[in-house]
Amino acid sequence: MSRDTALSGVEQIKRESGGLRGPVAGELANGDGHFSDAGKQILKFHGSYQQDDRDRRRDLRKAGLEPAYSFMTRSRIPGGVLTAAQYLVHDDLADRFANGTLRLTTRQTIQLHGVLKGELAPTIRALNGALVTTLATCGDVNRNVMSCPAPLPHALRAETLDVARRISEHLLPRTRAYHEIWIDGERTAGGEPDPDPIYEDRYLPRKFKTAIGFADDNCTDVYANDLGLLVIADHGGLVGFNVLVGGGLGRTHGKAETYPRLADPLGFVVPDDVLDIATAVITTQRDFGNRADRRRARLKYLIDERGLDWFRGEVERRLGRRLTPPVPVEVTAVHDHLGWHDQGDGRWFHGLFIENGRIRDTDTSLTRTALRRILEEYRPGVRLTPQQNLLITDVAERSRSGIERILAEHGVVGAATPVRRWSMACPALPTCPLALAEAERVLPGVIDQLESELRRLGLEDVPFSVRMTGCPNGCARPYTADLAFVGRSGDRYVVYIGGNMEGTRLNVAYADLVPLAQLVPTVRPLLERFARERQPDERFGDFCDRTGASEGQLGHNATQAAHHA
Repeated sequence: MSRDTALSGVEQIKRESGGLRGPVAGELANGDGHFSDAGKQILKFHGSYQQDDRDRRRDLRKAGLEPAYSFMTRSRIPGGVLTAAQYLVHDDLADRFANGTLRLTTRQTIQLHGVLKGELAPTIRALNGALVTTLATCGDVNRNVMSCPAPLPHALRAETLDVARRISEHLLPRTRAYHEIWIDGERTAGGEPDPDPIYEDRYLPRKFKTAIGFADDNCTDVYANDLGLLVIADHGGLVGFNVLVGGGLGRTHGKAETYPRLADPLGFVVPDDVLDIATAVITTQRDFGNRADRRRARLKYLIDERGLDWFRGEVERRLGRRLTPPVPVEVTAVHDHLGWHDQGDGRWFHGLFIENGRIRDTDTSLTRTALRRILEEYRPGVRLTPQQNLLITDVAERSRSGIERILAEHGVVGAATPVRRWSMACPALPTCPLALAEAERVLPGVIDQLESELRRLGLEDVPFSVRMTGCPNGCARPYTADLAFVGRSGDRYVVYIGGNMEGTRLNVAYADLVPLAQLVPTVRPLLERFARERQPDERFGDFCDRTGASEGQLGHNATQAAHHA
């Protein structure tokens, strides 16, 4: 069983929480603007993070005042699929209780930022009234289950979305605490915490992420997940899945024992066996994962420590049978699904670029207002992509021109350069407590500079992925990108190069402690060499990997990730 001799403090809090109750209800009613350390930890399982405005932190401290606390709530949206009504509830809550924006995440969810403690309950209650939960979107449980949201012709995408929903429901914690605290407002009669056959009273050693991907469209970065399911299809029909285990992108600066890792193929399962394999994988991690050191608690470390063969044997023991070997398959493409696409059923969907996932109105583009008008007037479907973009789905042919007119009237420009449309950033400052540097607020300016360089070199039409995070935890999946900037401290970053858009190769560190203003100048020589020496249709990350450019300024000593690729 897991190493329980030196449990971390978070482990103690979980086990003493009484089925994810802890002190949340009492502290919610005490009038303070924040929760205790124990309350904060349990609150995550309910879908909310306590944050404070770090732009104001120093001044408030000097004035002898407490931080400007607020909360982020995250919705659970399997496969990123919403109705127009559900989206509009989020939009309404953004004004009523949050900061007037919606944040689309890289895991197909919506976050509301700036919610005050006294407004958490009405926010979560309103979401549940629209049949959207926040349960288990954070915390040491299985998070939102990802799947390609594009409603392309044939039934394959719909079948896989159904699998994502079933996995999501199956792996939800079995606790009445969520409804007691946020919906009913009082503890249900019965007293004892609910038994949970999957999580027991310990839950998981760390967060657990699940995604479904396609060989011809790995938009979910399936290899970056603890549990990945790679679709195996035949003549457009779903045959089953290659099961992938042990992916995860988080690491810690200066800690070589932490690293990003891509998932390994474990076996093949038919659709009817998906819930059983998910249960076997997640309970193996529950029972053997590291509960003493949270930096080493993800599934990837368990597999590296014990070996894939051991892990397969333990999963097979829980299944009661041997696993079928994985089907030979290669991931060949990824799509962002922007622009207009035929659904094959007489309707269309339109992929709308949302820079860094932030839906808001600005002086130049009223994106949030335009979306609200479209959804109120046409009532289409809504789907969120793993690239932080939004699909307006189920649009009749006669409605396309009206939607385009609304977008144009509100200054929402559909076209974006390849380097911008493939860029992503995490929220970072001022809200994320883990951020060491900026990301969302500065990446657009960095992309401006990259666009200028690419135009100068005649590379403006070449797609490659650029990702920026404010810390090394990897929320915007930087370690599989062609080019990435990972916050180090203040305005300094680690530059990574050599991943690929298909998400099948980790990049490596190229330069460290690079100031924000020097990020583009630092990669300029690489871009110039890329322009001179690239092969036909070669992308930037592939070029860096082929030519050894990835072994530049930092060389092999900075590439722990490469060993685990």
